[in-house]
Amino acid sequence: MTATFEHARPAACPACVGAPAAEHLADLPKQARVMLSLPGIHCAACISGVERTLMAVPGVMDARVNLTLRRAAVEAGADITAEDLSAVLARAGYEAHELDPGVLAMTEADRQGRDLMMRLAVAFFAMMNVMLLSVAVWSGADGVTRDMMHWISAAIAIPAVIFCGRPFYASAWGALRGGRLNMDVPISLAIGLAVGTSLYETIHSGHHAYFDAAIMLCFFLLAGRYLDHRTRASARSAAQELAALEVPRATRLTDAGEAVVSVADLAPGDIVRVKPGGRIPVDGVVTAGTSELDRALMTGESLPVYAGPGHAVSAGEVNLTGPLTVEVRAAGRDTALHRIADLVAVAEAGRNNYTSLADQAAKLYAPGVHILSFLAAVGWYLYTQDLRIALNIAAAVLIITCPCALGLAVPAVTTAASGRLFRKGLLIKDGTALERLAEADTVVFDKTGTLTTGTPEAVDLSVIPRAHAPVALALAAASSHPLAEALARGLRDRGVTPAAVADITEKAGYGVEGIWQGQAVRLGRAGWTGAKDSPETATYLRVGDTAPLAIAFTDTLREGAAELVASLRAQGKRVMMISGDSRTAVDRFAARIGIDEAVAEALPEQKVAAVQAIAEAGGKVLMVGDGLNDTAALAAAHVSISPASALDAARSASDMVLMGRSLSPVADAITTAGSAGRRIRENFTIATVYNVLAVPLAVVGLCSPLIAALAMSASSLTVSLNAIRLK
Repeated sequence: MTATFEHARPAACPACVGAPAAEHLADLPKQARVMLSLPGIHCAACISGVERTLMAVPGVMDARVNLTLRRAAVEAGADITAEDLSAVLARAGYEAHELDPGVLAMTEADRQGRDLMMRLAVAFFAMMNVMLLSVAVWSGADGVTRDMMHWISAAIAIPAVIFCGRPFYASAWGALRGGRLNMDVPISLAIGLAVGTSLYETIHSGHHAYFDAAIMLCFFLLAGRYLDHRTRASARSAAQELAALEVPRATRLTDAGEAVVSVADLAPGDIVRVKPGGRIPVDGVVTAGTSELDRALMTGESLPVYAGPGHAVSAGEVNLTGPLTVEVRAAGRDTALHRIADLVAVAEAGRNNYTSLADQAAKLYAPGVHILSFLAAVGWYLYTQDLRIALNIAAAVLIITCPCALGLAVPAVTTAASGRLFRKGLLIKDGTALERLAEADTVVFDKTGTLTTGTPEAVDLSVIPRAHAPVALALAAASSHPLAEALARGLRDRGVTPAAVADITEKAGYGVEGIWQGQAVRLGRAGWTGAKDSPETATYLRVGDTAPLAIAFTDTLREGAAELVASLRAQGKRVMMISGDSRTAVDRFAARIGIDEAVAEALPEQKVAAVQAIAEAGGKVLMVGDGLNDTAALAAAHVSISPASALDAARSASDMVLMGRSLSPVADAITTAGSAGRRIRENFTIATVYNVLAVPLAVVGLCSPLIAALAMSASSLTVSLNAIRLK
């Protein structure tokens, strides 16, 4: 066995800042805010338990837990450190890790969503009031009464249009400054023409004003923009999440003793001490101490590994059992953890180059609309020599061709599909994820934590002699190591009761030993028990002078994993597994689940390279992974999915998140993505047919701007109703 029996604590990573403490606490002297990640909490009882535990610590003034984000914000005296609080929570049974609040604050607010919702509400209020005023005009109001209604409508609509349409104006101006066109250019021009011609008509006591059409345009377009934003609201930069995972401080050893310093102040050659349960703050080499490291974060290895003098360690790994003294080789921006963050940032930038169906349509649509409107205005001016008529016709053409239907075509379908998949246990984070998922032809899986639960289970407990099973249970029950816990759980399930083993002690990095019936008994590493190392994951039991007995373990298969692999292969998709685990474990698991292509002992850079190689060969990769070593590959893939149990940075880099334990929603997502693609194409067809029928009527002058706005609204509603069919 490659580990002693301290429980493996996977390092956690932030999503966003937890609930703020009471405002009056900000004025107290010598006060600091400590942010803690709590990856193990799962219910309301956990909230009260954590808060009660923290509040019992002398010097803690306030503690608030956010269950959704698995985050605790603690207001405490400046002499209380995150390590102190983590230790207190660990004794109470809660896993906790320090977070960097400075980095977290960068991803805290969703200002864009609130801004769009506010503008949408204002547009709705203004639209309803202007429509009510328009009823009087439509009913035959004339003269002074009609002019008064128009002026009141102008007073409501003009400020509302200026305020509500700002997202479109800013986007259109940015496009024009860059020498290009986008859908917001005809939108802005249509709104401007509708307001301008309406104001001109009102000033000259004209019969028609189209303020209702202008504000109606704003409302429907903002609705589409907000629907699109909702599908992207939970997507934060995985690179920022990884930056927050870096340990901000370290304990440096000097001739004068220990000193807690910023990691940025460390230099190669410095010596740092890492306590059990803490994350390694630097890349370096162990100079003293023995322990075990949880490397699942960096390499995907499913079990802890031994660390002693001369062993290399990396920032972000978790020290499990004993204190370690580490010589710094790289710190801060030079660590492997930071290099992974850089890989993620590059991969995210590459994904942003994906052009959605709506954007592709806009490239042809926007120039065509402008040309058509300009030609209609010129033609009518030459025919009538009346600029007012020409501008009215141009406004009607722009309004009736306004891309509301196109703007709603994708977000309406995405929102409907998101609701359907959310009910099945899959959260969609990115607006183009379904489009990209429908295109995927290769599925790449990580192993540990993705296809498996990361929890070991004994392969065959019958290999343990009946007389020795109680001894094995007594030793295993004395440890919280994952193999020991799995062994104890399996033996208890078989009805075994523990033997009376005396003097049970644990030797850091090796295992557990005791005395039974006058004989020394040991459970732990192969060499320590006198056995030869096995290529399999195993722990070894030795009773007295008997030969050591190997007890083999395998990962527990995640629910729905085998069925998902079979379904993907039946659909003709290429299925691969790329894991950081050992070759023996990977090959055995691949054969068990039915995957023919498997890559073992892959580092994060190698996972990214494999995904990129498939893309360069013309493949579209769906990556499914959960760890830090998968994060860059998740960001580099054409589309990606992470389970809810994944590291926060991995979830942030992914386009979709599995909310439950089962992998079966992935198959539903692929089917739904295909249906969503068909609905999007149908919506584009509806919008196109609508324009083909309506535009000629506007060009020949048979549609006023108001009728054009109503026709545009009808097409938008049709597109929305078609999208709802996905539910």
